[in-house]
Amino acid sequence: MQITVTDAASHWFQEELALKPGEAVRFFGKVYGQTAVHDGFSLGMERAEVSQPIGQVEKDGITYFASDSDAWFFADYDLAIDYDAQLDEPKYAFPKH
Repeated sequence: MQITVTDAASHWFQEELALKPGEAVRFFGKVYGQTAVHDGFSLGMERAEVSQPIGQVEKDGITYFASDSDAWFFADYDLAIDYDAQLDEPKYAFPKH
């Protein structure tokens, strides 16, 4: 699994979560909601220590990752994170790999 984060998205996460270099953001599947690839599940995120990553990328000193406990959610997909300026929030895409 590959994770990509645009410059604008990285800036949003740093501002909104008051992240400092060396910290990390974990992405995970959660019950309720919908994504382009999952009905009944949405994407959650939280500040966390990197643990058992199945995919990770470092941008601006921040590590963005998904752990093996969420391999079911990301199976067959990568995670592309961009920023939606109109909504002032991240937007997520799940390209097949």
